[in-house]
Amino acid sequence: MLEQELALVKIVVVEPAGALNVGAIARVMKNFGLSQLILVNPQCDRTSEAARHMAVHAGDVLAKANEVATLPEALQGCTRIIATTARDRQWDLLEPARTVLPWLIEAPKQQSALVFGPESRGLSNEELNYAQRFARIPSSPNYAALNLAQAVAICCYELAQAVDLPPSDRSSKTNNYAAFEELEGYYQHLEAVLLKIGYLYPHTAASRMEKFRHIYNRAYLDKQELGAIRGILTQIEWALRAAETRE
Repeated sequence: MLEQELALVKIVVVEPAGALNVGAIARVMKNFGLSQLILVNPQCDRTSEAARHMAVHAGDVLAKANEVATLPEALQGCTRIIATTARDRQWDLLEPARTVLPWLIEAPKQQSALVFGPESRGLSNEELNYAQRFARIPSSPNYAALNLAQAVAICCYELAQAVDLPPSDRSSKTNNYAAFEELEGYYQHLEAVLLKIGYLYPHTAASRMEKFRHIYNRAYLDKQELGAIRGILTQIEWALRAAETRE
């Protein structure tokens, strides 16, 4: 059961710079039953001797790792996305990893993702916008910064422990959540309509849309709900075209 549930969780690492870290991540993933490693625009060679040396017996995880150019590519098909960060944001609640990570495996047979930022800077605000929830790893204020591979190790451990929770503690009401690419399509549609009606202006659209993302990400929309609100946008567009024709 552990392997089946964790097999649907992607470990997504944005722009990793160190081959040693990538190898160590592969090793700890295999230790705790995870197998999907996605590297976004990696700045190192995952097939290098250094990476393979650190992976030890997890060379298969390294070999199967996917490399993609952008974070949205890595998140295709995911219905639940958690980003790791130590940065407080005005609109988002930072939750302890132990509390929030079980949510990734609550929806049965659904792909999910846990996203980590580069060693040097962590995730940017733009990258954080793609997530629905945000995890932090509590650490000493005397030295809070964790090595990337250490952070992944702690989160993989917490995920593996979450599998052993009673089903009633992590059950889901639906298995038909809207996938990442469907939500992104909605956000683009919403922004286009709001620009047309003058609610948004090009120079402020990004900050306003960040707030809308926050609202909808908290709702965890399913496909039917998303279809309903996209239908409203489509009707608004039709009404605008009809008004232009009458003029």
